[in-house]
Amino acid sequence: MKKRQFNKLLLTAGALGLADIPLGLTRAYGATRGGTLNAVLQPEPPTLNIGVNQQTPTQTVAGKIFLSLLTYDFKLKPLPSLAKAWTISPDGKTYTFALERNVKWHDGKPLTAEDVVYTVTEFLPVTHPRAKAIFARCESVTAPDPYTVVFKLKEPFGAFIGAFDISNLPVMPKHIYAGTDVQKNPANLKPIGSGPYKFKEWVRGSHIHLVRNDEYFKPGKPYLDAVIYRIIPDGASRAVALEEGQVQLTQWTDLELFDAQRLAKNPKFTMTTKGYEYFAPIMYLEMNVRGAPLNDKRFRHAISHAIDREFVRDKILYGFGKVATGPISSKTRFYDGNVPSFDFSIAKATKLLDEMGLKPDDKGVRARLRLPVAPYGEMPARACEYIRQALSKLGIAVTLETSDAAGWAQKIANWDYDLNLTWPFQYGDPAIGVTRNYVSSNIRKVLFSNTIGYSNPEVDKLADQAAAEIDEGKRQALYSRMQKILVEDSPIAWLVEMEFPTIYDKRLQDLVTTGIGIHDSFDGVYFQG
Repeated sequence: MKKRQFNKLLLTAGALGLADIPLGLTRAYGATRGGTLNAVLQPEPPTLNIGVNQQTPTQTVAGKIFLSLLTYDFKLKPLPSLAKAWTISPDGKTYTFALERNVKWHDGKPLTAEDVVYTVTEFLPVTHPRAKAIFARCESVTAPDPYTVVFKLKEPFGAFIGAFDISNLPVMPKHIYAGTDVQKNPANLKPIGSGPYKFKEWVRGSHIHLVRNDEYFKPGKPYLDAVIYRIIPDGASRAVALEEGQVQLTQWTDLELFDAQRLAKNPKFTMTTKGYEYFAPIMYLEMNVRGAPLNDKRFRHAISHAIDREFVRDKILYGFGKVATGPISSKTRFYDGNVPSFDFSIAKATKLLDEMGLKPDDKGVRARLRLPVAPYGEMPARACEYIRQALSKLGIAVTLETSDAAGWAQKIANWDYDLNLTWPFQYGDPAIGVTRNYVSSNIRKVLFSNTIGYSNPEVDKLADQAAAEIDEGKRQALYSRMQKILVEDSPIAWLVEMEFPTIYDKRLQDLVTTGIGIHDSFDGVYFQG
């Protein structure tokens, strides 16, 4: 999109009644208070309640509205949030959290331990498969007083202290949700949280407007007057918006990576790949193993041989990443690279398909597969197109299916796909973010669960043992064995450990200060004059 076209778009926005919302900086900034941060958001989220939907756009916005008990530093060590202190019993089974005492919901009601107990025991089990699995390990979750929460585990869970970020435990207001259908509660679209920014309005297809919470429990914070997330579907337009100062922040896949490389050199901006440590996503190709030919390991191995991972890293991700070797990222805990490998080889892939007896038809097609394209910019679209072309060399015809974020999520959750290119988060520990995609107990019609239908009793056993083990060395041995089995079975083709550029106006200070980065609360972000 050319500059004059983009300016015309902005004029159109004014004609639609949006001119009173600042598109750029609204005042001269000191080092503390004031100003409006405009950020890109794409695609538009289906809801603003992170407890109901855990897709990336929802997490990005909701992290400013809701809070959890903890956040995490770049080395994934816990830091205070709603909890100001915590203790762990010597046997690793009892976790006690002391809450801040002056926290209010955005409607003025006090936030207490009862809200935490309600969220864990009633809300999240209905809406959040990962949280349900984590907190199902609790024998009890209680509130002995209004500002203390006690989690008692059935058995030790080595990853438990890493489970209290905003994506796993967004604390929900009990007085808003108790006794309602939480999936359909109107507050999901007009959220009432406890974070530094309050919901003001959501104009579909345009923007989400958050304003300062003047009753935030941290004195003097937040510093910004407002945060406005702007829905800009076109990748070129997002780059122009940043260059022209209409937005001051892009993150995740907001920018095409060639634009990110170019804009990172502009002295107006700061670029960092920090702030994604907790997530450590691996781009991979899921395979629905329920039916032929994907239920045959040889076919899955052929797909793994047919994809040039270095090409994906260098040409599609523009060098932002590292070739993956298996299900656990080298950036997180318990990685083991000593696993079977699948070099790029069309000859090996073809030989495997021949061994299966998959012969080409009169059009040269051995198999036909469907691949829904994740609607997160041009990068996944290009990656899916590359996969389509790569597999066509084997006689595998791949149909790419496009939809919006909600449609894509529905297809995957309902197992209505053959292949799926995605990059789910690892959440700091395999017991939280990795094994959920492989254990039989998590085969559910829910997004970010084991939608591929993979089942291996030995993997199930190893995952359970590693999760319950406290000794780090023993956990490593168990996860090493699990990684070898998974790579041999190859229900997924692991491609690249991804890195993401966050590019922002250099006047922004303290933007990325934790391992959850731009998903954090932004209560300490400010513009420097």
